[in-house]
Amino acid sequence: MSPTAQFLQKLRAALESDAFVKITLSRYHGEEAGLRNIYGRMVELKEGRLLSLVFHHATRDVTKNYSISEAVDQIIGPSLSMAGFESAHLFTTTGDWQLRCHVREEKSTLKASRPVFTLAPEPEHDRRKVQSVAQSAPFLQALGVANSGGEPRPGMADKLRQIQRFVEILGHLLADTALRPADSRELRVLDMGAGKGYLTFATCEFLQKRGLDARVTGVELRADLVALTNQTARQVGYEKLEFVEGAIGAFEAGQVDILIALHACDTATDDALFQGIRAGASLIVTAPCCHKEIRAKLTPPDVLHEIMRHGILHERQAEIVTDAIRALLLEIHGYKASVFEFISSEHTGKNLMIAATKRPHPLAPDLLRRRLHEMLDFYGIREQHLAMLLGELNGVDSAHS
Repeated sequence: MSPTAQFLQKLRAALESDAFVKITLSRYHGEEAGLRNIYGRMVELKEGRLLSLVFHHATRDVTKNYSISEAVDQIIGPSLSMAGFESAHLFTTTGDWQLRCHVREEKSTLKASRPVFTLAPEPEHDRRKVQSVAQSAPFLQALGVANSGGEPRPGMADKLRQIQRFVEILGHLLADTALRPADSRELRVLDMGAGKGYLTFATCEFLQKRGLDARVTGVELRADLVALTNQTARQVGYEKLEFVEGAIGAFEAGQVDILIALHACDTATDDALFQGIRAGASLIVTAPCCHKEIRAKLTPPDVLHEIMRHGILHERQAEIVTDAIRALLLEIHGYKASVFEFISSEHTGKNLMIAATKRPHPLAPDLLRRRLHEMLDFYGIREQHLAMLLGELNGVDSAHS
């Protein structure tokens, strides 16, 4: 049996046994103009349980629902067997399968791995989705992302998709907090390291549409960008959006309800997380970047030598360890933390997100602190910026002596 046929057999078996989690088809080189990838998930509609396929194009997304047999036999199967897509990834609760397609089937490969997900998600029902930012929103035109017709400008399709994805995630994260439109007080939102303000504007627009009274502040070190974004904010009529000049670590945050820091370089992400924790923010959303600090400090046991001797693997290990430490520190300090892919790596390499919502009843921190110190000991880490800011490194040096 060919690798493609085996992959489709695994797909059918997962769908029939309720082990299916999701499927992605990527690296498209077929004849349909603008098509980039396909994402599949289960939905529960009036017609019954269907496989919902989202066709991601350069300028739009198209969602179509199919019966399981239709999806496999008429869409997924032909897309792979005719080599329209070079890659397909099937996630199930019993194992994951990655297919690499080739025009010559004998060169196609199928790789099995342990399951990323141990529980299949409940099929989504026919319900109103989180309202994203309209492509006709004036700020998208003012920032040069879209034209007057709502279509992305040349070279900005990925940026528009990133904005839409961020707003979608923000909506879901807000649902896990106590922040509601009925709140009478004005909410305070900080975007640390706002840059050109793409996501700062999107956050302001989204919160307004959601009925939340929020004052949004973008903090940016470069004075020219602060002037430009403030001018744009006035141009599009956002009275409660402002940009201020300042460094993330030195900025006096004060009261904060939502803190955002996307692609703050290296320990600037730690500074932003510390600001959010110290302010007791209900929601913290970060996308780390440039994990330089831990890379030079890893001194793990010899058993990891064959991993660490390869530069790229050493770098990735440092990234994983850094963000695992950050997530654990958030848990220690009263948050529910999650680490996940922000957007496909096809659109940006900086695609990891750490999100944290304030727990109404924090977990007992003693066990979490013990796990933190065990991790630090294992990797030979004596310093980590966020842990130092939070005063969590007492006793680490003695543990290594």
